Amino acid sequence: MLSKEMKLLKNAGMVAPMVAGLLLASQAWAVEKSYVTDTGSGVVKDSYGECWTSSGVKVPREECGDMMAEPEAEVMVDGDDDGDGVPNSRDKCPNTPRGAKVDSNGCEIIESITINLEVEEFDFDSSTLKPEMKAALEDVAARVKASAGDETLDIVGHTDSTGPDAYNQKLSERRAAAVADYLVAAGLDESRMSTSGMGESSPIDTNATREGRARNRRVEINSR
Repeated sequence: MLSKEMKLLKNAGMVAPMVAGLLLASQAWAVEKSYVTDTGSGVVKDSYGECWTSSGVKVPREECGDMMAEPEAEVMVDGDDDGDGVPNSRDKCPNTPRGAKVDSNGCEIIESITINLEVEEFDFDSSTLKPEMKAALEDVAARVKASAGDETLDIVGHTDSTGPDAYNQKLSERRAAAVADYLVAAGLDESRMSTSGMGESSPIDTNATREGRARNRRVEINSR
């Protein structure tokens, strides 16, 4: 038969795990219930909009005004030798010139260009490209093809202020589409272009003179 002392030790050994389990469960409950929640797991607030709290370790909640951890910024563990903002491990075009405009792969892309309309401009109420415009577009196409970057071209048409706003809006869109069609025919990828029109809303010169109105009849091409 077991002695009285041995019986006490045996009982104590059985009780200890139970006590530890209860303590752990109590701690978990305290953590979960640091803010009082309803059955839908929403935080209960008083009439002043303050979250109700109970004892325990508080779990941060943004809706209760707790400061949440900010996401860590990308760490360039392998450096950025050419200073273009793309880590060396992802830079497919190392040694780009300082200050160059680059794509997500670190490859230089062409700068924005405006078709030279001081040499030649759209005729009034026309979206037909003239020879000087086509020459400028050939230059754009050649530069994009020669670039190591992955350019997207935003093509924006404009008009002067003559005529109704709604009509000018459509005319500016036709001018942008004419430029895009020519660039596609020159070998550029249509999926890398977007076209839009600004109508008469963004003049670069006065609409009070014939020369100013001619300059406002233009198309701009911006790369990104």
